[in-house]
Amino acid sequence: MLRAVMHNVPEIAAEVIRQTGKDKPADAALREVLKQIKDLAPFDATEVAKTVFIYYRWHVWLREERGVEAKMRLALRLNQRFQADEGSIPLAELRAKAVPAWTAAEMEVTDEWLRALQREPKLWLRAKRGTGAALARTLFAAEVSPLLPEAIWYRGEEDLFKTPEFHAGEFEIQDIASQLVGMLCAPQPGETWWDTCAGEGGKTLHLSDLMQNKGMLWASDRADWRLKKLKRRAGRAKVFNYRSAHWDGGATRPTKTKFDGVLVDAPCSGSGTWQRNPQARWTTEPKDVRELSEIQKRLLAHVAPSVKPGGKLIFSVCTLTRAETTEVAAQFNATQPDFEPRIFPDIKLSERTISGAAALTLWPEDLNGNGMFIAGWQRKK
Repeated sequence: MLRAVMHNVPEIAAEVIRQTGKDKPADAALREVLKQIKDLAPFDATEVAKTVFIYYRWHVWLREERGVEAKMRLALRLNQRFQADEGSIPLAELRAKAVPAWTAAEMEVTDEWLRALQREPKLWLRAKRGTGAALARTLFAAEVSPLLPEAIWYRGEEDLFKTPEFHAGEFEIQDIASQLVGMLCAPQPGETWWDTCAGEGGKTLHLSDLMQNKGMLWASDRADWRLKKLKRRAGRAKVFNYRSAHWDGGATRPTKTKFDGVLVDAPCSGSGTWQRNPQARWTTEPKDVRELSEIQKRLLAHVAPSVKPGGKLIFSVCTLTRAETTEVAAQFNATQPDFEPRIFPDIKLSERTISGAAALTLWPEDLNGNGMFIAGWQRKK
């Protein structure tokens, strides 16, 4: 047990790292350790988290160092050097050390992606519809994305969970790539939608906001504790047009309702989040990719009958492996003759525009957020 009087950031970060392992992700260990330190200032808690994630971002470079503290110091030096000059770490080193060796066989590994993985991730907020610019002014140290009007990059150090705006439900912490998923779903007020793998409800709340709290929105998940958290979040956000239900992803669906739209934000290996969650690089294995690919294919097959004629089916995963993205979409195209690809509107990214696509692969450098794959279909009338 860490004493409440201890405020040594490196020491706390080292304790988190010691408690982290394959069966305990870094973010879970971080929550446990910080929970024991009642009077730790929000700024120090943020520094602890940054130090832990920097450690795993430079993990392979640290192997020759002895002891967690020495490894941590080297990671901080490497990180400082890279943030000041990305060219200071040769691309050959990044290819050899920034991601596990199996990655190259499962996905495209580009120079741009490798550099993006070693950058400090941005913190994104999602404002209520139509309030992005006003919220950015209120929070200070914040700016609206030129790509999405309600996506706000927050650069400040204030504890956002203690702000009156958060308690009033004026924003959610949500990555910009996840916000794009909701925008491409484009649900309309009065429609019926199903968020099949809702988790703690980030995309559910976004869909409801886009629907102006009108119509009906089903949210399901295999974990009841996540649905309970969704209930609390929905209360704070004043979301009333949703109904939650347990669903294990099997062929027996939680409702016989036919939907105008179904979102399958499926469980995945998460390689698109490796900038934000670097420890996952070293715990994910190729067998995880293959197993999750099969789960994703089954989920799409199981929900397809719930889409109305003319309705939409949107598939999203925060990963970039071929088995979990293009291969899943290709199998659905080959086995579901009642559906046809749905062309998304033009997507303007940081350095490119995607036009006429029914499937998008978004890299971290495209949005300064998570990597994401999104595919869309429409049931034939």
